[in-house]
Amino acid sequence: MHDAVHLSGPVLAGLYDERPEAWMVGGRITYVAPPGPVARTVAGWAVPGLVDAHCHIGLVPGGAPDDAAALAHARTEAAAGVLLVRDCGSPTDTRWLQARDDVPRLVRAGRHLARSHRYLRGLAHEVEPEGLVEAVRKEARAGDGWVKLVADWIDREAGDLAPAFPPAIVREAVAAAHAEGARVTAHTFAEETIDHLIDAGIDCLEHATGLQERHLPRLADAGIPIVPTLVNIATFPQIAATGEVKFPRYAAHMRALWERRHERIAAAHAAGVPVYAGTDAGTVIAHGRIADEVAELAVAIGPAAALDAACWSSRRWLGVAALDEGEAADVVVVADDPRRDVGTLAAPLAVFRNGALVAGRGVGEGISPVD
Repeated sequence: MHDAVHLSGPVLAGLYDERPEAWMVGGRITYVAPPGPVARTVAGWAVPGLVDAHCHIGLVPGGAPDDAAALAHARTEAAAGVLLVRDCGSPTDTRWLQARDDVPRLVRAGRHLARSHRYLRGLAHEVEPEGLVEAVRKEARAGDGWVKLVADWIDREAGDLAPAFPPAIVREAVAAAHAEGARVTAHTFAEETIDHLIDAGIDCLEHATGLQERHLPRLADAGIPIVPTLVNIATFPQIAATGEVKFPRYAAHMRALWERRHERIAAAHAAGVPVYAGTDAGTVIAHGRIADEVAELAVAIGPAAALDAACWSSRRWLGVAALDEGEAADVVVVADDPRRDVGTLAAPLAVFRNGALVAGRGVGEGISPVD
């Protein structure tokens, strides 16, 4: 049992559910003052632990790090206020992290599934189309209810982005995952790929830079969310420059996708497509950048919706409670109202996991995070 901590508030139990104060008692949140004195009072705006809905704990360029590096990744996320991660593919078995109280809660997707020689080397389990369905079944059993497909990548013969697997195979693969009780998400940059994925009954789109007007009503009607990973999309001009000489068509395509990134997300949000925050941290993107991602989303959909994308709505989507009475006290305290100023997320005053301080004010000053 943790000593009671008073959150002097305001406390955002929901995007528009502002409470004057709350307490963390025995690792749980309560809005009823406990009897007797509290161990400490923490001032500031309290929100549920943030969500990085596209993150890679235990992934580095070239493949798998050791356990110490994976733990460092997870602790960096927690220090940034991320207390729930949907891990979108890792060659590392990170289930052991789920037993720790000083790192984010982790929802794993097993290992990426990609077409042979059509993805970053060492990161994915690479298969040919005829092996995809069985590979999906295997990863569905290995993860926590998610499977990750790499649905498109550069086709060097075509000199541009192209779908990695035939549409009929993708449909079979998604159906196989669903039969195993898992949902399927897919890396997708290209326009055509999104049509194939919607037809297949996909459960989520990662990046979705090829989003077109024709896709929006179908995504909204089916409730298929997108996780835009805008801090990753910011690397597209550099990627284009690197491939310019050998693949000029690809380079031009990547620049065009980057240029309309905010417009694409704004249109999707306006059409009712769920949008969730994810950084794609793990290889090119450093861990701990959720505040940057929320700031990018705010450009497209406004600060309140961007905060929601990293907070209450994303928690509901992943089946993890927020700051409801009696639920786990996973709390981030910031200086200002983050619904109006998402920049305040960049400097958390305190981060509590199950009511225990894991980062922020007090750590290193006689109050230590979990060992």
